[in-house]
Amino acid sequence: MSKQNLNDQAQEILKIAEKHGVEQNFFFLTTFKRYQVQIKMLIELEKTINEEGITVKKAYNQGIKNTYVHPAISAYNKTADCANKTVATLIRIIMNMRNSTEDIDDDPLLKILNGS
Repeated sequence: MSKQNLNDQAQEILKIAEKHGVEQNFFFLTTFKRYQVQIKMLIELEKTINEEGITVKKAYNQGIKNTYVHPAISAYNKTADCANKTVATLIRIIMNMRNSTEDIDDDPLLKILNGS
């Protein structure tokens, strides 16, 4: 996913959030910003894993090398889990703030956050 694509998608989410009146909500803004940071972290971790591989070798004082899973994989998994929880929080914020007369199934903001 390119940086431009992320920026375009972020702008689209903010436009739709504006239609729902949640774009100025403190919790929406801070949570959305945190989500953007998490996505950038995931992209960088993915690059590292792709460039360096999924394993690393460590040599100890006797020169014996052991193979381990790359630490970036653990960081990637933790960050992905946090990003998923952040999206769930964004959806809860939107659901709690949105107008109850709107149809949930046709909500474009929820669709984009759900990846539809």
